[in-house]
Parts: sequence; C-alpha cells; structure tokens
Amino acid sequence: MKNKLIPSARSVALLLDPDKTSNPRLKFMIELAVRNGVDYILTGGSITFSLIDPLISEIKKSCKIPVILFPGNLLQLSTKADGIYFLSLISGRNPELLIGNHVIAAPFLKNIKERVIPVGYMLINGGRKSSVEYLSQTNAIPPDKYDIITATALAGEMLGMKMIYLEAGSGAELPVPPDVIREVKKNISVPVTVGGGITKPSQIYDAYGAGADMVVLGNGCEKEPLLLEEACRIRNSFN
Repeated sequence: MKNKLIPSARSVALLLDPDKTSNPRLKFMIELAVRNGVDYILTGGSITFSLIDPLISEIKKSCKIPVILFPGNLLQLSTKADGIYFLSLISGRNPELLIGNHVIAAPFLKNIKERVIPVGYMLINGGRKSSVEYLSQTNAIPPDKYDIITATALAGEMLGMKMIYLEAGSGAELPVPPDVIREVKKNISVPVTVGGGITKPSQIYDAYGAGADMVVLGNGCEKEPLLLEEACRIRNSFN
C-alpha cells in the first residue's frame, strides 16, 4: 500500500519556516494553500528561534492539508505532524547528518515510526552558499557533476530512502537544473522532490517536465504568493 505522504503524482508542497511566519501572514498563506489545492505543508528551517509545535497546531487547526515535519535540526522534532521526513544529508560527509542525529532522534520517534519517511537529502549548488551548506559544514554538489549526483541518488535509494530531495538551498540564485532532475529521475525508481531557488512559473514547469514528482516552494512564495497559485495550476496540467 502506498504511503499517502510520499507523492505518487505531481505534487506541490509549501514550506513554512516557524521563524519567518507571522500570524497574519500564516493565515493568508494557509488560505492560499487551501484555495489552490496544495498537496502538503512542510514545516521547518535551518535555524531555530521559534518552537515548531505551535506552528503545526495552527496549520492543523486551519486546514486538512497533511503537515509534514521537515526538520533542520534536532530542536525541531515533534510528534504532532502527520509525517516526518527523516533527512539524511547523503550529498555530504558529515557523520552527524548521515546517522548521528538520527540515532539521537530515534528513541523520541519510536512510537510514531509509521509516520517517519526516510529521505535522501542532496544539496546541489544553486549559485551561492546556502544556509544548509554553511550549517552542515558540507559542500553542495556542482550541478554539472551528473555522475556524482546520479550515483549519490542511486546510493540513497539502495540504502532504503523512500524519496530523493534535490535542494538548491533557500534563497539560491538558481534552482536545480532540469538536466539534473532528468538524470536522477531516469536512474532511480523512488520519487524525486525539488526545492530551493524557484521564483518563476517557468522554473516550476521545467522541473515537472524533467520528471520532478514534487516541487517545494518556500521563500519564493513569501515574496510572491501568486507563485503558489501558478505552481498548482502547472501541476494540474501535468496530472
């Protein structure tokens, strides 16, 4: 039976950072997500100034869109979300982000392990050093290194990851290139999610056209909320 928290068709996810979402803004973004049929709402961020539980509770109180924890660090763990993307930073060689933090988190998540989804998280250079790259002390893979990117995604799938997430980073100058998405999709059988640096409808169209199963929008929607509406419209044209 397919896990409903893993995209089986073209999907749109809205990423909400608890440190960047004021109450009036949050209400507006949730209403926009509901109106346009967003598939998932992800919650999390690179740095923690605010607790994650109040954000999750507010979203769940306001809509029925599945809420998935997208933890940037151990302080963002929660049992309140509908699902948890258990991220392994497989593009880097920092042992804490490959297995160390997971060992610490496992006892906390033991009783809700059916909601835990292992995800191979890969940083692709988006033209500038991202917060994730800096904080993780790892290097993003250059987007022209197709062999390294493909082999890394394949390794993630072989290790049991249920999804591969290609991340250009928050505020990236450029999103993950379509050619990279195409190469990864061609070589693995699990869903491919793409995020970071997406600011134009044409980039969303290109991502889906290259085979992305899910597009994640965060900062782009904060600056231009109608991008979310366009993303859902483009998603519908592919499904």
